[in-house]
Amino acid sequence: MIKLFHPDPIRGKLVLVQGLRALAALMVVVHHAQNEAAILAGRTGADFIPRHWLPWPAGVDIFFVISGFIIVHAAGPLYGRPGARSRFIAHRVARLVPLYWLVTGLYLALGLAMPALLSGEGGPPDAARTLASFLFWPMARPDGAVLPLYGLGWTLNYEMAFYALFALGLGFSRRGAVAWLVGALALVVLAGQLTPAAPVPLAFWSDPIVLEFAFGAGLGLLRADGFRLHAPSRAALAAAGLFGLALAPSETSVRLLAWGLPAAFLVAAAVLGRDRPESVPGGGAARLLGAAERLGDASYALYLLHPFVLRAVREGLLRTGLAAPLGPWPSLVLLVVLTLPAALLVHRWVERPLTRLVRRRLEPAQPAAAPDSAVTRER
Repeated sequence: MIKLFHPDPIRGKLVLVQGLRALAALMVVVHHAQNEAAILAGRTGADFIPRHWLPWPAGVDIFFVISGFIIVHAAGPLYGRPGARSRFIAHRVARLVPLYWLVTGLYLALGLAMPALLSGEGGPPDAARTLASFLFWPMARPDGAVLPLYGLGWTLNYEMAFYALFALGLGFSRRGAVAWLVGALALVVLAGQLTPAAPVPLAFWSDPIVLEFAFGAGLGLLRADGFRLHAPSRAALAAAGLFGLALAPSETSVRLLAWGLPAAFLVAAAVLGRDRPESVPGGGAARLLGAAERLGDASYALYLLHPFVLRAVREGLLRTGLAAPLGPWPSLVLLVVLTLPAALLVHRWVERPLTRLVRRRLEPAQPAAAPDSAVTRER
């Protein structure tokens, strides 16, 4: 059932993890696409009842567990090395910030041109909240919701705080860094629970959802220590994760357990074994694996850009008169499908060039004694 190998070196992307990233992004897309399909149905007089075969927002929880794992896994050459913190932060900023700032700026420009886009926020953003959005600082909107200007950025407010905590522990060994990270996350959660009327940033960052990063970090440590499972055990973990999500409610007040734990099972199944399946039969299976890997590469672009595509397609269907004859369910499929080429194109022609450009500008000089960091290859 269990094998212990010598800890292996970092070898770039993990294909199954990329596939999970694709699944996570698609779950979020389906969640929002069902909202758009409901609007189409309302405007055309059709019946539409959203389906909750999975708790679609739990795609974010899968992302958080993957983030915890991949950072511990990919930072292998950085632990305890001079300049590790600055190099790590440079990589993370280059990876996340350019596309997010670009999308946030686009949303702000559209909102100023068409104020109706911002009507759900209780009014246009002021300068302070706009600045907070670009700096990943949690701040309440006029309607009381703690969301950045571009709402999907709430997940990045957690990600950037997680990166900051992890960077502080890079002076230790891998085990020390994970111990520091898990302890710090637990203390933040405890502080938020024990502080009456906690300030907005503390109340936001102390949500137990941050412990999903700790789940992933623990898996990263297990993999680094050579812990592996045989294929049947990994399949059982994957089945437990999928069934756990399928049985979980579509809304929950115990997200860490209801969604985060099944997400951790899925990630464990993907990472506690071979990076690639031993043998993938040709034809459809190989093409499916390749497509999942490519979509996983573009999952960040898919996550950030899909609301623009969904809204554009919805309006296109309404204005061309195609929404009524198509019906809500075929429209839903079209909504989801059209987000995919858009994400792949933006990933190829916008995200990757921007990441390379910013990394070259920010990355400190490589120490002569340190090997090239695998973080540079993490997508």
